[in-house]
Order: sequence, then C-alpha cells, then structure tokens
Amino acid sequence: MSNELGTFLRSRRERVNPTDVGLPATGRRRTPGLRREELALLAGISATWLTYLEQGRDVRPSDQVLDALARTLRLTAAEQEHLRRLATGDPTREPDAPETAAPEVAGIPALLGDNPAYVTGICYDVLAVNEAAAELFRGMTPGGNVVRWIFTDPAAREILIDWEPEARHILARLRAIAGRHAGHPRVTRLVAELSEASPEVRTWWPQYDIQFSHAGRKRLRHPRLGAVTVPHAAFHVAEHPEQTLVIYHLPPGTP
Repeated sequence: MSNELGTFLRSRRERVNPTDVGLPATGRRRTPGLRREELALLAGISATWLTYLEQGRDVRPSDQVLDALARTLRLTAAEQEHLRRLATGDPTREPDAPETAAPEVAGIPALLGDNPAYVTGICYDVLAVNEAAAELFRGMTPGGNVVRWIFTDPAAREILIDWEPEARHILARLRAIAGRHAGHPRVTRLVAELSEASPEVRTWWPQYDIQFSHAGRKRLRHPRLGAVTVPHAAFHVAEHPEQTLVIYHLPPGTP
C-alpha cells in the first residue's frame, strides 16, 4: 500500500478542529487538528490500526473503517472517493513512455467544429486539440500540458478570467491523480517541475485539496468574442479512463 494514504489521512486530521467534534479545549497543541489517538477513538478503531494505515503498511481497511474515518474527518464526496481509491488498491505504476490517444479518439476534437475541444492524458498532457481550442487557449498545443500551461504561461492568466479558482481546481485534480498513481514517473516529474516554477503550486500542493473532472461553466476571454461564459463537459475514454475528452460550447451564433 502506498504511503500516499497516510499523507492524505494526516492532512485531513490536521484540518479538523477538536472542539468541532466534541473534544474539550486543552490549551495549546503542538500540532494542528486531531491527534492520531483522538481520531482513532472518534472513529471507533484502534490507534494501532490507524498507525498502520498512516504508515502505509500492507493492510486492507474494511468499508466500515473507511466510512467511520470519512465521517469523523468530515470528508467531501470527492475526498471519500479518493480515500477509497487509495485504500482498496495498489497504485498503478505505468511505464515511462510517451502517451498517445487512439486515432479514433484523437480525431474527435476535429469533428466538433467551432466548439473548442481537446483530449488529455493521465497527467493532463495534450494528446489532441482542434483549431477552435488552439485559438481560445493560445499556447496550448499537442505535446503540451494543461496544468503546466495554466501555471507557467502568462496567456493563461489573461484567458482564464477566474484564474486562481481554476488553477486551484486543476491542481486538486492533479493531486488526486498523483495519489492514485503514486510513483508514476511522468506525474512525479510534472509535480516537481510545477513546484519549481510556481509559488502557488508550492503553497497549494501540501494542502492536499482533491477534485475530479466534472461539467461546469468557465469565464473565458476569447480573442474574437471577448469575455464569455462557456459551459464545458469532460468525458473519460472507456478503454483508457485516465484519458479525457473536454468540450466547450461557445455561445450560439459564434462567427
């Protein structure tokens, strides 16, 4: 079992205010949040078992244990899903080889005409992109990386009107990927590169925020249309669930 589970559990118990879960205020604490023994007591599990989980030992917690931890730590739905993924399977260690999309998948963005669309790989490498997306997200090209573009390309801060929340969200999605694929060489290199290049990543990464891809709306600054609010959706490729097709729907009547 990866010690990523332990890192996640510790980050979450550090966020829980002891008084919010009925523990008395006992003056100044050396560390924030709940102590390991307190979490074990509140979740109804042994402190030894929790220690094993946080140390990444080869143990398999039951659904009841995971439910108790999620409830005590007040995990969101996305965090609960991440906890289960970390706890119930070994992380995937994939070969360090360039990732490609099948031709049938890579050709989909071009079929979507004026609606920006692109396909990304396991750590947001751009595998395919249509002309509409290349126009809107200038600088984002096949062979590039969406997360790297957001954090290191000045154009991203101009195009993404709500840059900070958008940057936080995609970093939270990368954090979830890094947890599921601990040790994956390309994910590891990307995180190291971003941490070196971006002060925001250095600050936000240790916070261990988790999010998964979903539909929504973004405020974007289009080179021809100006500021627009654009709905978007993400679809995972059946044979390769870490590959994602992202589609934006520009306003009707777009020239």
